[in-house]
Amino acid sequence: MMSIESLIDTYGYLAVLIGTFLEGETILVLAGFAAHRGYLNLNGVILAAFAGSLCGDQLFFFLGRWHSRAVLNKHPSWQRQIDRVQTWMEKYRTPFILIFRFLYGLRSVAPFGIGMSRVSSGKFLLLNAIGAMVWACAVGAGGLLFGNALETIIGDVKHYETHAFAMIIIIGILVWITYFFIRKKQRSRMF
Repeated sequence: MMSIESLIDTYGYLAVLIGTFLEGETILVLAGFAAHRGYLNLNGVILAAFAGSLCGDQLFFFLGRWHSRAVLNKHPSWQRQIDRVQTWMEKYRTPFILIFRFLYGLRSVAPFGIGMSRVSSGKFLLLNAIGAMVWACAVGAGGLLFGNALETIIGDVKHYETHAFAMIIIIGILVWITYFFIRKKQRSRMF
């Protein structure tokens, strides 16, 4: 059986890349904590998170640009979020593109909705790259700071690091489940 250190050493950056391609906050906080523990390099974590986030958002942008009808036919529940994205885009186009990944619940749908708008591919790529870098730095550093704070509170984190990793995962899952049930409840009220 592989130790936590060898798992992180072997798959850490790849996990960050894939995790941030899909959604990412929990995996990035975990990676920041792993960087605090010395298992990963924070610059590598930020670079992997930047690349994953940028590529995932570009994919969703082009899905919205070229296949919006087909995707919305498969996922009609997205329409409400797309409407919110389009409202924000009308009022705050550039700032919204820069910060959408910080808005929980809109992270995956926002680039899709932006792709449906008149924003040029080049402008989206530039603003998306800036937003992805800011997000990767902020959330990755947040995980590192979490490790620092934990060490300040309990001292030697080595004895508790497995618990800390588990706690971060559990919190991430709880946030996702809570969000999922809130959305489900909102959708049931619509019908």
